[in-house]
Amino acid sequence: MLAALLYGQEDLRLESVADPSPAAGEVVVQVAAATTCGTDLKVWRRGGHAKMLKPPTLFGHEAAGEIVALGEGVTGWRVGDRVVANNSAPCYKCFFCSRQEYSLCPNLTWNNGTFAEYLKIPAPIVEHNMLPVPEGLPDALASMTEPLACVLHGVARSNVKAGDRVVVLGDGAIGLMFVAVLANRDAQVILFGGNDNRLEIGKKLGASEAFNYHQLPHLQQQEDVVESQATNIPELVRQMTEGWGADVVIEATGVPAAWETAIACARAGATVNLFGGCPRDTTITVNTEQLHYSELTLKGVFHNTPAYVREALSLLASRTIPFELLISEHRPLKDLERVFHEMRDRQVIKVAIKPG
Repeated sequence: MLAALLYGQEDLRLESVADPSPAAGEVVVQVAAATTCGTDLKVWRRGGHAKMLKPPTLFGHEAAGEIVALGEGVTGWRVGDRVVANNSAPCYKCFFCSRQEYSLCPNLTWNNGTFAEYLKIPAPIVEHNMLPVPEGLPDALASMTEPLACVLHGVARSNVKAGDRVVVLGDGAIGLMFVAVLANRDAQVILFGGNDNRLEIGKKLGASEAFNYHQLPHLQQQEDVVESQATNIPELVRQMTEGWGADVVIEATGVPAAWETAIACARAGATVNLFGGCPRDTTITVNTEQLHYSELTLKGVFHNTPAYVREALSLLASRTIPFELLISEHRPLKDLERVFHEMRDRQVIKVAIKPG
């Protein structure tokens, strides 16, 4: 089969590899659609991931497709079933799993390789985190179950109440998903990003206000969220909140300077969700006086849990939120490397890749 393999930093190659065969408890899926993700982009740019993969490796982690082979002992599934499988499953045996803190499980079974004609699903994921695709739900939308599950996990950890003023930093797919879910739960969402087209999509998904940080007063024209935002964005947030700051702040860029900006946007008593994963061994500076006397809650939130995977698929199937707005294009597998360059240059948000 044809598959994408990541060899290192911005080194992605399409190669012919052997078709997978399922061992006991496993299944093989013919990929119908695999969506690109901001995490994939970061991994491609950085050349690896601290937890999910180490090059050289099959690449991609969001997909939906049809079962074509069942391993020994697999029950409850048939060849021809449409399925979506999360890219991980917890062990259900460790210290964290015993406390239902499944995203912290040190024994998570990871799976990569969605940018290929076929995808083998490991037995723990088949058992715990593979779900039937509801009838009528397009494959490209079903494949977005994993990132939406991460967002639902993030929202649940953010202490958001109806009517809260929530700042979202980042207009990538994850930031826009946060906007959609939060607005659907009656939060007042203020979105900051660097791309006018994405900000317009943010408004369609429910943002009450959307600002391009390139166009804020005295802000230098730069491509990433940078230190100069630390004075511009928090100041604007305070102006919009009677001088207080946001009730909740969601950081969805994975840039250390943006983590500091997020903290600076928060009112006393706020929750700051530091959701975007930063490069390995990076650090930030926190004002201890602000943290202590303002009683801030700073949270790092990672990945998802089986309950949120199910909730995400149900939300996608309900079609109550137009998540299709996040899919910029449908492209063949042969275009994958070009797609990642376009993602890097912020020309597309998510692209649905069709391997066949």
